[in-house]
Amino acid sequence: MTDDKPTRRDLMKPAQLVGLAFVAALFAGIVTLVSMGFFQSRFDGQNMHALVVAGVVAGITFIVVLLGIALLLLAVDPADVQKTVDRPVLLDPEAGGEPKAKPEAGASGHTPER
Repeated sequence: MTDDKPTRRDLMKPAQLVGLAFVAALFAGIVTLVSMGFFQSRFDGQNMHALVVAGVVAGITFIVVLLGIALLLLAVDPADVQKTVDRPVLLDPEAGGEPKAKPEAGASGHTPER
């Protein structure tokens, strides 16, 4: 059995990221339609208004999710793109996979009173 671990490049495919943003926008649009009563006709013009608002909400959600993902991708070091991901990325590698413990004492050697 081979040890095929995905590289960061495999995890950051643009089509998948745009697809994720599209799914989030679709979800936001459907939630908006349901919450505005699109499927319950109460008076004339309500359905058109609900479609317009849902389209605006879906568009804003698409842009915000895509922008957020793009900004998060900027945090990735380009030298690490070809390395395999074999542990959680945000944990400290020198501490054996455990997050660093914050020191209790300050620079002067005593703890601040609360």
